Amino acid sequence: MTPQELGALADRFRAEIGKAVIGQTASVDLMLTALFAGGHVLLEGPPGVAKTLLAQSFSAALGVQFGRIQFTPDLMPGDILGSNIFNFQTSSFSLTRGPIFCDVLLADEINRTPPKTQAALLEAMQERSVTIDGETHALPRRFTVIATQNPIEQQGVYPLPEAQLDRFLFKHVLPYPSREDELRVVREHGSRVGMPDPRTLGVETVADGATLEAAVDAVAAIRLSDEVVGYIVDLIRATRESADLMTGASPRSGAMLGVAARARAALDGRDYVIPDDVKALALPALRHRVVLSPAAEIEGRRADQVIESLIHQVAAPR
Repeated sequence: MTPQELGALADRFRAEIGKAVIGQTASVDLMLTALFAGGHVLLEGPPGVAKTLLAQSFSAALGVQFGRIQFTPDLMPGDILGSNIFNFQTSSFSLTRGPIFCDVLLADEINRTPPKTQAALLEAMQERSVTIDGETHALPRRFTVIATQNPIEQQGVYPLPEAQLDRFLFKHVLPYPSREDELRVVREHGSRVGMPDPRTLGVETVADGATLEAAVDAVAAIRLSDEVVGYIVDLIRATRESADLMTGASPRSGAMLGVAARARAALDGRDYVIPDDVKALALPALRHRVVLSPAAEIEGRRADQVIESLIHQVAAPR
């Protein structure tokens, strides 16, 4: 698959998802980038900005097996992974698979469950496999987690540990729609109550597993010059040297940013990465991987502000 063909495929994805999700074009583009880069996405936003509908429409356009877990305080790791159940008729154990055995998993309100259960996703997100009673079970090769969290509620929530946040390629903050988009939402969705089904809204499948594999292979072939590699490394290292950050980005984040930049270039129909690809993805790729210093917190600064400042300070290749 050529970058031009991949760009055309992305346009078809945008058109199909747009039948259900109004506005949020930046969110769709970021999720497509993560898909072709083989990464996971954390969506953050207040209730009602279409986080769940976006994940469902995304899966419907992909035509893959979709799973959803509504995270709650009493959810246990076995509820996600599954467990071995003893069969008295055969006198043997048989595996009852949990909802994690799918291609695209929606982890809804992931911060509403304790860290022990959140950690059940760690191996799955990193290795694309799970271990149940000492036996490893493989997940689909392109297993993808789309997690959501609500930043407003503070009671009964458990912030994701840093180790798990680092497994997400992007943390994307969904904004409220523009007035024009909100008018369309009311016109088109104001006649029904409850969550609309993407299929009933006309979302059709535009890619199968083989097409997705070809797209991922095409991304891996995108050229990443030494100059752009150096720019990525300088940007990552700048987060560790900033006085406003107590903890900077990890080496893993640099590698993941490189893959994401390749995917963005391919979505744009190019076979090479430019510094603007890195600049466009640096904020969602790094905002969840840094920790503010106490002094910066006291001053009321946010991680986004610090990263945006570093993007402007670090010289990009010409």
